[in-house]
Amino acid sequence: MTAPPASRPSSVLGQAVILYDGDCGLCDQLVQFVLPRDPRGWFRFAPLQSAFAREQMAAAGLPLDDLDTMVMIEEGQVHVRSSAALRVLRRLRAPWPILYPLVIVPRVIRDAVYRFVARNRHRWFARPAVCGLPKAGWQDRFLS
Repeated sequence: MTAPPASRPSSVLGQAVILYDGDCGLCDQLVQFVLPRDPRGWFRFAPLQSAFAREQMAAAGLPLDDLDTMVMIEEGQVHVRSSAALRVLRRLRAPWPILYPLVIVPRVIRDAVYRFVARNRHRWFARPAVCGLPKAGWQDRFLS
């Protein structure tokens, strides 16, 4: 999914931004998974509940109340659900990029699996009890 040029969301300093549900245990684990596997610091993070995320989603024409959707903004293009997840894996340190060829699976199938997990994530993964503070050196990767 690509936003129209007139309303294209912005990348931060030429890097990719991952918008995630800040109240979701699975999403929190995703962020904690990506950080150490992204030594070049390509990714920045913002909870979907933040003003920054809402501005970016509005610019992309995405619904502001859809907290079940992972969003990645990379080089002015918006990717959602399974496409976003696979594009994140593509940028991580090995062995994770090996999963990117799953992008050839039709998006309707990939997104059906994504939606199944999204519907059950609160049941399967506990919400973070407290807001975890990022390790030293990672604070600047979080946008609000």
